[in-house]
Amino acid sequence: MQNFTKESMLDIINILEKKLQVLPSKKVLEFEVINPDCCSSTYAGNVREVQGKQYVYRGYKAWTDLAQSLNCRMLTPLVNSKNTIVVRLEKLEEDVSFHKSVTEKEEKYGVNSIFSEIHKMEEPAFASHYLRALQNVKIDSRVRILNLGVNSGDEFELIQKYSKNFTNLELVGVDYCVSAINEAKNKFENHPNVSFYAHDVNDLSSLNLGEFDLIISVGTLQSSNLEFNPLFMSIVQNQLKKDGAMILGFPNCRWIDGEMIYGARVKNYPFSEMGLLYKDVMFCKKYLQQKKFRVTITGKDYIFLTATSIKKAIL
Repeated sequence: MQNFTKESMLDIINILEKKLQVLPSKKVLEFEVINPDCCSSTYAGNVREVQGKQYVYRGYKAWTDLAQSLNCRMLTPLVNSKNTIVVRLEKLEEDVSFHKSVTEKEEKYGVNSIFSEIHKMEEPAFASHYLRALQNVKIDSRVRILNLGVNSGDEFELIQKYSKNFTNLELVGVDYCVSAINEAKNKFENHPNVSFYAHDVNDLSSLNLGEFDLIISVGTLQSSNLEFNPLFMSIVQNQLKKDGAMILGFPNCRWIDGEMIYGARVKNYPFSEMGLLYKDVMFCKKYLQQKKFRVTITGKDYIFLTATSIKKAIL
Protein backbone atom coordinates (compact mmCIF):
# COMPACT_ATOMS: atom_id res chain seq x y z
CA MET A 1 0.00 0.00 0.00
CA GLN A 2 1.20 3.51 -0.86
CA ASN A 3 2.27 5.51 2.19
CA PHE A 4 2.42 9.30 2.01
CA THR A 5 4.49 11.14 4.62
CA LYS A 6 6.25 14.28 3.34
CA GLU A 7 5.22 14.19 -0.33
CA SER A 8 3.68 17.39 -1.70
CA MET A 9 0.05 17.42 -2.81
CA LEU A 10 1.18 17.84 -6.42
CA ASP A 11 3.29 14.69 -6.09
CA ILE A 12 0.34 12.83 -4.57
CA ILE A 13 -1.99 13.94 -7.37
CA ASN A 14 0.51 12.82 -10.00
CA ILE A 15 0.94 9.39 -8.37
CA LEU A 16 -2.78 8.80 -7.90
CA GLU A 17 -3.71 9.95 -11.41
CA LYS A 18 -1.33 7.35 -12.89
CA LYS A 19 -2.83 4.64 -10.70
CA LEU A 20 -6.39 5.64 -11.61
CA GLN A 21 -5.64 5.54 -15.32
CA VAL A 22 -5.30 1.75 -15.15
CA LEU A 23 -7.85 1.18 -12.40
CA PRO A 24 -11.30 -0.01 -13.55
CA SER A 25 -14.40 1.92 -12.52
CA LYS A 26 -15.89 1.02 -9.12
CA LYS A 27 -12.53 -0.28 -7.86
CA VAL A 28 -10.96 1.18 -4.72
CA LEU A 29 -7.62 2.93 -4.45
CA GLU A 30 -6.10 3.00 -0.95
CA PHE A 31 -3.18 4.90 0.59
CA GLU A 32 -1.92 5.66 4.09
CA VAL A 33 -1.60 9.21 5.52
CA ILE A 34 -1.37 10.94 8.88
CA ASN A 35 -4.60 10.79 10.89
CA PRO A 36 -6.16 14.28 10.62
CA ASP A 37 -7.54 13.92 14.15
CA CYS A 38 -4.04 13.98 15.63
CA CYS A 39 -3.83 17.76 15.20
CA SER A 40 -6.14 20.72 15.67
CA SER A 41 -6.13 24.24 14.17
CA THR A 42 -3.57 23.10 11.61
CA TYR A 43 -3.54 24.20 7.98
CA ALA A 44 -2.78 21.72 5.22
CA GLY A 45 0.90 21.61 4.32
CA ASN A 46 2.33 22.07 7.80
CA VAL A 47 4.81 19.42 8.90
CA ARG A 48 3.98 17.60 12.13
CA GLU A 49 6.15 15.06 13.92
CA VAL A 50 4.39 12.05 15.38
CA GLN A 51 6.43 9.55 17.38
CA GLY A 52 9.66 10.62 15.72
CA LYS A 53 8.27 10.52 12.15
CA GLN A 54 7.47 13.61 10.11
CA TYR A 55 4.26 13.98 8.10
CA VAL A 56 2.76 16.74 5.99
CA TYR A 57 -0.59 17.40 7.61
CA ARG A 58 -3.86 17.44 5.64
CA GLY A 59 -7.41 17.43 6.98
CA TYR A 60 -10.38 15.42 5.77
CA LYS A 61 -11.56 18.32 3.62
CA ALA A 62 -8.33 18.11 1.60
CA TRP A 63 -8.92 14.41 0.96
CA THR A 64 -12.60 14.84 0.03
CA ASP A 65 -11.66 17.68 -2.33
CA LEU A 66 -8.97 15.47 -3.85
CA ALA A 67 -11.45 12.63 -4.32
CA GLN A 68 -13.81 14.93 -6.19
CA SER A 69 -11.08 16.37 -8.41
CA LEU A 70 -10.04 12.83 -9.35
CA ASN A 71 -13.65 11.79 -10.11
CA CYS A 72 -13.72 9.46 -7.16
CA ARG A 73 -16.01 8.81 -4.21
CA MET A 74 -14.37 9.01 -0.79
CA LEU A 75 -15.26 5.93 1.22
CA THR A 76 -15.04 5.63 4.99
CA PRO A 77 -11.35 5.82 5.97
CA LEU A 78 -9.84 3.03 8.03
CA VAL A 79 -7.86 3.66 11.19
CA ASN A 80 -4.60 1.92 10.38
CA SER A 81 -2.70 2.78 13.56
CA LYS A 82 -2.84 5.32 16.35
CA ASN A 83 -1.39 7.99 14.09
CA THR A 84 -2.37 7.03 10.55
CA ILE A 85 -5.47 6.26 8.50
CA VAL A 86 -6.09 4.60 5.17
CA VAL A 87 -7.84 6.89 2.69
CA ARG A 88 -10.07 4.89 0.32
CA LEU A 89 -11.17 6.30 -3.04
CA GLU A 90 -13.64 4.52 -5.28
CA LYS A 91 -13.26 5.38 -8.97
CA LEU A 92 -16.58 6.65 -10.34
CA GLU A 93 -18.24 5.13 -13.35
CA GLU A 94 -18.59 8.24 -15.50
CA ASP A 95 -21.14 6.71 -17.87
CA VAL A 96 -23.62 6.47 -14.98
CA SER A 97 -24.79 10.05 -15.38
CA PHE A 98 -27.99 11.71 -16.52
CA HIS A 99 -25.78 13.99 -18.64
CA LYS A 100 -25.12 10.99 -20.88
CA SER A 101 -28.64 9.59 -20.65
CA VAL A 102 -30.14 8.44 -23.96
CA THR A 103 -33.69 8.78 -22.64
CA GLU A 104 -36.16 10.62 -24.87
CA LYS A 105 -35.77 14.37 -24.55
CA GLU A 106 -39.21 14.81 -22.95
CA GLU A 107 -38.38 12.31 -20.20
CA LYS A 108 -34.67 12.93 -19.64
CA TYR A 109 -35.75 14.68 -16.43
CA GLY A 110 -38.81 12.48 -15.80
CA VAL A 111 -39.79 10.38 -12.81
CA ASN A 112 -38.12 7.25 -14.20
CA SER A 113 -34.91 8.97 -15.26
CA ILE A 114 -31.50 9.04 -13.60
CA PHE A 115 -32.18 12.72 -12.88
CA SER A 116 -35.11 11.76 -10.64
CA GLU A 117 -32.62 10.12 -8.26
CA ILE A 118 -30.95 13.48 -7.66
CA HIS A 119 -32.14 15.32 -4.56
CA LYS A 120 -30.44 18.72 -4.54
CA MET A 121 -31.99 19.64 -1.21
CA GLU A 122 -29.94 16.88 0.44
CA GLU A 123 -26.71 18.46 -0.79
CA PRO A 124 -25.54 21.14 1.69
CA ALA A 125 -23.67 22.92 -1.09
CA PHE A 126 -27.04 23.51 -2.77
CA ALA A 127 -29.58 23.69 0.04
CA SER A 128 -27.69 26.17 2.24
CA HIS A 129 -27.18 28.68 -0.58
CA TYR A 130 -30.73 28.27 -1.90
CA LEU A 131 -32.13 28.89 1.58
CA ARG A 132 -29.95 31.98 1.93
CA ALA A 133 -31.31 33.25 -1.39
CA LEU A 134 -34.88 32.77 -0.12
CA GLN A 135 -33.95 34.73 2.99
CA ASN A 136 -32.40 37.50 0.90
CA VAL A 137 -35.59 38.01 -1.12
CA LYS A 138 -37.77 37.86 2.04
CA ILE A 139 -39.82 34.96 0.75
CA ASP A 140 -42.82 35.60 3.00
CA SER A 141 -43.31 39.02 1.43
CA ARG A 142 -43.45 37.56 -2.10
CA VAL A 143 -47.09 36.64 -2.63
CA ARG A 144 -46.93 35.34 -6.21
CA ILE A 145 -44.01 33.01 -6.96
CA LEU A 146 -43.13 31.44 -10.33
CA ASN A 147 -40.64 28.59 -10.76
CA LEU A 148 -39.46 27.90 -14.30
CA GLY A 149 -38.13 24.36 -14.65
CA VAL A 150 -39.80 23.27 -11.42
CA ASN A 151 -39.51 19.54 -12.23
CA SER A 152 -41.14 17.58 -9.36
CA GLY A 153 -41.36 20.57 -7.01
CA ASP A 154 -38.36 20.09 -4.70
CA GLU A 155 -37.68 23.83 -4.51
CA PHE A 156 -41.29 24.49 -3.48
CA GLU A 157 -40.91 21.94 -0.69
CA LEU A 158 -38.14 23.98 0.91
CA ILE A 159 -40.27 27.11 0.62
CA GLN A 160 -43.09 25.22 2.34
CA LYS A 161 -40.80 24.25 5.23
CA TYR A 162 -39.18 27.67 5.58
CA SER A 163 -42.14 30.01 5.00
CA LYS A 164 -44.18 31.18 7.97
CA ASN A 165 -47.25 31.89 5.84
CA PHE A 166 -47.04 29.30 3.08
CA THR A 167 -50.82 29.03 2.62
CA ASN A 168 -50.97 32.75 1.83
CA LEU A 169 -48.50 32.41 -1.03
CA GLU A 170 -49.47 31.60 -4.60
CA LEU A 171 -46.90 29.29 -6.18
CA VAL A 172 -46.85 28.41 -9.87
CA GLY A 173 -44.48 25.85 -11.40
CA VAL A 174 -43.78 25.33 -15.11
CA ASP A 175 -41.85 22.45 -16.68
CA TYR A 176 -42.05 20.70 -20.06
CA CYS A 177 -41.67 17.21 -18.52
CA VAL A 178 -45.17 15.77 -18.06
CA SER A 179 -44.26 12.98 -15.63
CA ALA A 180 -42.30 15.38 -13.39
CA ILE A 181 -45.20 17.84 -13.33
CA ASN A 182 -47.61 15.04 -12.43
CA GLU A 183 -45.31 14.07 -9.56
CA ALA A 184 -45.26 17.67 -8.37
CA LYS A 185 -49.07 17.83 -8.50
CA ASN A 186 -49.24 14.71 -6.34
CA LYS A 187 -46.89 16.22 -3.76
CA PHE A 188 -49.01 19.35 -3.41
CA GLU A 189 -52.46 17.93 -4.06
CA ASN A 190 -53.68 19.21 -0.68
CA HIS A 191 -52.42 22.75 -1.32
CA PRO A 192 -54.80 24.73 -3.55
CA ASN A 193 -52.37 27.66 -3.51
CA VAL A 194 -49.87 25.64 -5.60
CA SER A 195 -50.39 24.95 -9.30
CA PHE A 196 -48.30 23.34 -12.02
CA TYR A 197 -48.22 23.47 -15.82
CA ALA A 198 -46.58 21.07 -18.25
CA HIS A 199 -45.53 23.71 -20.75
CA ASP A 200 -42.62 25.05 -22.79
CA VAL A 201 -41.00 28.05 -21.08
CA ASN A 202 -40.34 29.45 -24.56
CA ASP A 203 -44.08 30.10 -24.78
CA LEU A 204 -44.98 31.49 -21.36
CA SER A 205 -47.20 34.20 -22.83
CA SER A 206 -49.81 31.65 -23.93
CA LEU A 207 -50.42 30.65 -20.29
CA ASN A 208 -51.48 34.20 -19.35
CA LEU A 209 -49.98 33.83 -15.89
CA GLY A 210 -49.57 37.53 -15.22
CA GLU A 211 -46.73 39.06 -13.23
CA PHE A 212 -44.95 37.66 -10.17
CA ASP A 213 -43.30 39.01 -7.03
CA LEU A 214 -40.58 36.35 -7.27
CA ILE A 215 -39.30 34.27 -10.18
CA ILE A 216 -37.09 31.24 -9.50
CA SER A 217 -35.24 29.21 -12.11
CA VAL A 218 -32.53 26.70 -11.26
CA GLY A 219 -30.55 25.03 -14.04
CA THR A 220 -33.20 25.59 -16.71
CA LEU A 221 -32.60 28.77 -18.67
CA GLN A 222 -29.18 27.50 -19.79
CA SER A 223 -30.73 24.49 -21.56
CA SER A 224 -29.43 23.93 -25.09
CA ASN A 225 -32.91 24.28 -26.62
CA LEU A 226 -33.38 27.79 -25.20
CA GLU A 227 -31.96 31.11 -26.38
CA PHE A 228 -30.70 32.32 -23.05
CA ASN A 229 -30.37 36.09 -23.45
CA PRO A 230 -33.65 36.82 -25.30
CA LEU A 231 -35.62 34.46 -23.04
CA PHE A 232 -34.19 35.94 -19.86
CA MET A 233 -34.94 39.52 -20.94
CA SER A 234 -38.47 38.54 -21.96
CA ILE A 235 -39.12 36.98 -18.54
CA VAL A 236 -37.93 40.10 -16.74
CA GLN A 237 -39.99 42.38 -18.96
CA ASN A 238 -43.22 40.34 -19.05
CA GLN A 239 -43.43 38.08 -15.97
CA LEU A 240 -41.56 39.97 -13.25
CA LYS A 241 -43.19 42.79 -11.31
CA LYS A 242 -41.29 46.06 -11.29
CA ASP A 243 -40.64 45.70 -7.57
CA GLY A 244 -40.16 41.93 -7.75
CA ALA A 245 -37.20 39.63 -7.11
CA MET A 246 -35.37 36.80 -8.88
CA ILE A 247 -33.40 33.75 -7.84
CA LEU A 248 -31.41 32.12 -10.63
CA GLY A 249 -29.36 28.97 -10.09
CA PHE A 250 -26.55 28.19 -12.53
CA PRO A 251 -25.16 24.63 -12.31
CA ASN A 252 -21.43 24.59 -11.65
CA CYS A 253 -21.28 20.84 -11.22
CA ARG A 254 -21.98 17.48 -12.83
CA TRP A 255 -23.90 14.54 -11.41
CA ILE A 256 -21.93 11.31 -11.86
CA ASP A 257 -22.49 7.88 -10.34
CA GLY A 258 -24.23 9.18 -7.23
CA GLU A 259 -21.89 12.15 -6.68
CA MET A 260 -22.20 15.90 -7.24
CA ILE A 261 -18.86 16.79 -8.83
CA TYR A 262 -17.79 20.43 -8.73
CA GLY A 263 -17.15 22.32 -11.97
CA ALA A 264 -19.16 23.03 -15.10
CA ARG A 265 -18.20 20.97 -18.15
CA VAL A 266 -18.67 21.95 -21.78
CA LYS A 267 -18.14 19.96 -24.96
CA ASN A 268 -14.60 19.57 -26.30
CA TYR A 269 -13.05 20.13 -22.87
CA PRO A 270 -11.90 17.16 -20.74
CA PHE A 271 -11.85 19.41 -17.66
CA SER A 272 -14.07 21.95 -15.97
CA GLU A 273 -14.40 25.18 -17.98
CA MET A 274 -16.66 27.87 -16.53
CA GLY A 275 -16.40 30.62 -19.13
CA LEU A 276 -19.94 30.17 -20.48
CA LEU A 277 -21.35 29.88 -16.96
CA TYR A 278 -19.91 33.20 -15.83
CA LYS A 279 -20.77 34.83 -19.15
CA ASP A 280 -24.46 34.08 -18.49
CA VAL A 281 -24.21 35.10 -14.83
CA MET A 282 -22.66 38.47 -15.68
CA PHE A 283 -25.16 39.12 -18.47
CA CYS A 284 -28.02 38.66 -15.98
CA LYS A 285 -26.31 40.76 -13.34
CA LYS A 286 -25.68 43.72 -15.65
CA TYR A 287 -29.16 43.56 -17.18
CA LEU A 288 -30.87 43.47 -13.81
CA GLN A 289 -28.71 46.27 -12.46
CA GLN A 290 -29.78 48.39 -15.44
CA LYS A 291 -33.37 47.65 -14.41
CA LYS A 292 -32.61 48.97 -10.90
CA PHE A 293 -32.13 45.67 -9.08
CA ARG A 294 -29.62 44.96 -6.34
CA VAL A 295 -27.78 41.78 -7.35
CA THR A 296 -25.73 39.35 -5.26
CA ILE A 297 -23.89 36.25 -6.48
CA THR A 298 -23.26 33.37 -4.09
CA GLY A 299 -22.79 29.61 -4.10
CA LYS A 300 -20.25 27.05 -5.22
CA ASP A 301 -21.54 23.91 -6.94
CA TYR A 302 -24.54 26.02 -7.94
CA ILE A 303 -24.01 29.72 -8.51
CA PHE A 304 -27.00 31.65 -7.17
CA LEU A 305 -27.84 35.07 -8.54
CA THR A 306 -30.31 36.88 -6.28
CA ALA A 307 -31.88 40.14 -7.40
CA THR A 308 -34.17 42.49 -5.48
CA SER A 309 -35.66 45.73 -6.75
CA ILE A 310 -34.37 48.99 -5.33
CA LYS A 311 -36.93 51.17 -7.13
CA LYS A 312 -38.91 51.84 -3.96
CA ALA A 313 -35.78 53.07 -2.22
CA ILE A 314 -35.03 55.40 -5.15
CA LEU A 315 -38.56 56.81 -5.14
